[in-house]
Order: sequence, then C-alpha cells, then structure tokens
Amino acid sequence: MWKRDEAVRPASGQPTAAPQPPAPAQAGAPVPRPAETGNRLEKDIVNIGKSVVIKGELNGSEDLTIEGHVEGTIQLRDHVLTIGPNGRIKAQVFAKAVIVLGEVTGNVTASDKVDIRDNGSVDGDIVSPRVAIAEGAHFRGSVDMQRKGGSAPAPKPAGPQGSASQQQPQPAGAPQRVGA
Repeated sequence: MWKRDEAVRPASGQPTAAPQPPAPAQAGAPVPRPAETGNRLEKDIVNIGKSVVIKGELNGSEDLTIEGHVEGTIQLRDHVLTIGPNGRIKAQVFAKAVIVLGEVTGNVTASDKVDIRDNGSVDGDIVSPRVAIAEGAHFRGSVDMQRKGGSAPAPKPAGPQGSASQQQPQPAGAPQRVGA
C-alpha cells in the first residue's frame, strides 16, 4: 500500500525541506536527481587525478585542476589552472590564472594572476600582471609583471650602471634617464 509520507522521504534517511510541486519538465528531458543538483557549481571544473600521467600538449576551454603528472605544454588561455598538492608539472603553462599548490618546473604565463600557495613550488620564469607568493612557498626564476592591455616597458639598456657623474653625455633629442 502506498503511503504519502514514504513517497517524499529521501532514500538516505536525511530530513528534507517541505515538499514542493515538481516543475514541468520538457518532453524527453531527463529529470535531475537531488544528488546531482545539491552542491553543483555553475562552472564545471575538470580534474586530472594523481595517478594520471600526460605527456604532450594539453589544451582546454574550461577550468582545470591537475593532481597528476603533466609534461609538455598546457594551454588554458581564458581559464583557471590549479596545480593540486600532488600535482607535478614539467611544462610551459599558459592560462588566465594559475594557482600552484604542487610543483611546477617550467615557465608560467598568465593573463590575470599567478598564485603560489603555501608549500607550492615554481622553478621557472613567471609572466603575469599580478603575482602572489605565500610564505612557505618556493620560487626560483624571474618575474615579469606586464600590464594588461599595455605594451611591455622598454628593457633597460645593457652595460655598467654608474652614478650620474659617470654617465656619458646623450645626444640632443635622446631620452634622458633620471635616477638610478
């Protein structure tokens, strides 16, 4: 015999909110189960597990979390790349934002931000307008903080740097350097 109270109880035995009338569904569309809609994010995030090894080129058009090993090139130009605590990367990285909790060996280029968190490690050069390195993180390389949308500043001239009295005279119309 069917009882109304048993029909609205979840199978897991957890209490639920007051029952709501079901929304009309499109014909042929699957009805999502409560477990699928509970805590799902608007954006999907792809995970590469810690037992996965990728060698070659990795391209994508969604946010990515890597817990495994990747060697080669990673390109997620408009998305966020997260290197998890177990992630080991030997690659050139191009992404919108890069969050490092594991190890990266190779150059990292981000159009928005590079964030090396506690216990994260980067051995390579970073090019990004914003860079954050947490206390306890490891970094060896150079940082180029180019501005968004603007051109990179002109490189400093090579050669010995001296005081103003040691500088050679500039020809007329040449740009003048002020300060050291």
